[in-house]
Amino acid sequence: MAAAEGKTKIFPRIKCVRAYVSESKPEDQGADCHDVEDTHWINGYPTPIANPMSGYEQYASTRKSWGINALGTLVVEVEADDGTCGVGVTIGGVPGCYIVENHLSRFVEGQDPRDVELMWDQMFRATLNYGRKGLPIQCISAIDLALWDLLGKLRNEPVYALLGGKTKQRLPVYSTTARPDIAKQLGFVGAKIPCAYGPSDGDEGLKKNVEIFKRWRETVGPDFPLMLDCYMALTVPYTVKLARALEPLGLKWIEEFLPPDSYDGYREVREALRSSTVLLTTAEHEYSRYGYQLLLNSKCVDILQPDISWLGGITEARRIVAMASANDVLVIPHGSSIYSYHLQYAFRNCPLAEFINLSPKADKIVPYFGGLFPDEPLPSNGFIDLPDRPGFGVTLCKDSLRRPFQRSDEESRAQASKNATYKSQEKPHMPF
Repeated sequence: MAAAEGKTKIFPRIKCVRAYVSESKPEDQGADCHDVEDTHWINGYPTPIANPMSGYEQYASTRKSWGINALGTLVVEVEADDGTCGVGVTIGGVPGCYIVENHLSRFVEGQDPRDVELMWDQMFRATLNYGRKGLPIQCISAIDLALWDLLGKLRNEPVYALLGGKTKQRLPVYSTTARPDIAKQLGFVGAKIPCAYGPSDGDEGLKKNVEIFKRWRETVGPDFPLMLDCYMALTVPYTVKLARALEPLGLKWIEEFLPPDSYDGYREVREALRSSTVLLTTAEHEYSRYGYQLLLNSKCVDILQPDISWLGGITEARRIVAMASANDVLVIPHGSSIYSYHLQYAFRNCPLAEFINLSPKADKIVPYFGGLFPDEPLPSNGFIDLPDRPGFGVTLCKDSLRRPFQRSDEESRAQASKNATYKSQEKPHMPF
């Protein structure tokens, strides 16, 4: 909308918030990277992947057997009065749609899309009784990402420009994969492989872990960085023993080796490996700045790995990146494709991107979000380059989307009116 002479641009208000689930085929997994065929490498086929359920024989064979893909994709679309739409995605499925449509939408509809801090704070505070981590924060994340996408489109700028512009000309990428040899051939700057066995597999499992890593080290050579993803599956003693065994083989970092709430455990591992060259990383499953503050205060990790579509979106992520910078800690986000890339381009202490190879045999580059964004940028020759397009620069394909809790236009208008017409008190008072 045009600005009157001498005044700033008039922005449209937010008209409607819509939440969708994806009913795509497994090869188009959407935002849930584990919603794949049984024979996919990320499901633990043919080599198992250690995880929190590995100690139960009934659920040890595949990750989907215990429901890692139970919720599925959640897509949020935020539409402004002028018809411009922003899109955010996360996991959360039908339960997430319910939270977005029936609770969180009241804090968004009718608002000025520039007021991201206000909306985030209200959504977070309104869900404290059942939120703080997990599904409610993922729902907030999807809305927040949609707001930043919308804001970029309204301003006709990419999100990284809204965050302060680029701090680097190109962003290098490593690959999470079952085939580090192929990752090297494809030009990635390093590879992260899953830890196959956990403590319940005993000494024999530990021996197999070392053998697997040694085999890959011999295959890719001595100078190609190799990392190990442990997916919350280990214990303090096991982590220390495994890291020491893999250090001579050039393990660059060991990732998420304990459950996310084991803050004391992470501190114990740091103390035990104080003289080690192996970097300690975690926080894929941490939520909001409060959890990250505990990790930073304990100085137990070298690299934080938030998922931008889970931890609270761009609004919360930029706070965490700033906190990490003040502690000389790097931030290398987990997956989340475009949502991570824009953040990483904008901040100096985000030097490297992750690309999770979601082809079934990890042998080719495919979109992280499956068929959701046909124009999703993909890494090439070890870099991810972003197109000069507004917002996050991608286009939502709605062919496989369904809105389970559809509200009427009148319901959205009624909620929007409450926010758009709200008048603050006229008499000032000391606010604390």
